[in-house]
Amino acid sequence: MNERTSNYIHQSACVDDHVVLGERTKIWHFTHVQSGAEVGSDCNIGQNVYIAGNVKIGDHVKIQNNVSIYEGVTLEDYVFCGPSCVFTNVKTPRCRFPQNKSEFYLKTLVREGASIGANATIVCGHEIGRNAFIAAGAVVTENVPDYALMAGVPARQIGWICGCGKRLDESLICGQCGQRYSAENGTLKKVE
Repeated sequence: MNERTSNYIHQSACVDDHVVLGERTKIWHFTHVQSGAEVGSDCNIGQNVYIAGNVKIGDHVKIQNNVSIYEGVTLEDYVFCGPSCVFTNVKTPRCRFPQNKSEFYLKTLVREGASIGANATIVCGHEIGRNAFIAAGAVVTENVPDYALMAGVPARQIGWICGCGKRLDESLICGQCGQRYSAENGTLKKVE
């Protein structure tokens, strides 16, 4: 345990100065969190994770092993990042980059409750909607609607998924939790 807070930071992890770290967050082996990053409360940051400066991570986020989160990425609350998924922040990277690279960084926003599967790639400049589900190995190259189930290279929508994680059939009623949805103009909304 960190003596000043209720966090757990493994002795092999590197958490730079000037990192905002919420309560009860765990940071595991060989992870590097750079100065300027913000990580919320009750997060679990796996082994060999890289979190760049100026990244913002909400509360209750789970980041599995070997994930790279580069500057320009924001993860809202309850986001799940599967093993070895990766985020980019420049669309046309080159070794001979101008001195100030950050002016070329494109923002990526992952909305509350979204899940990103193992080995998925999120190309920068896009938004992943609330409770969306990105399948393992998918390559996201466009915005993803709320509750969309995405798979493939490049990722394409193959259905809808409930906030609880169950794939929805044509009835748009979750067979697991009973939540009802309605679809209109390519969007899905809860029926209250």
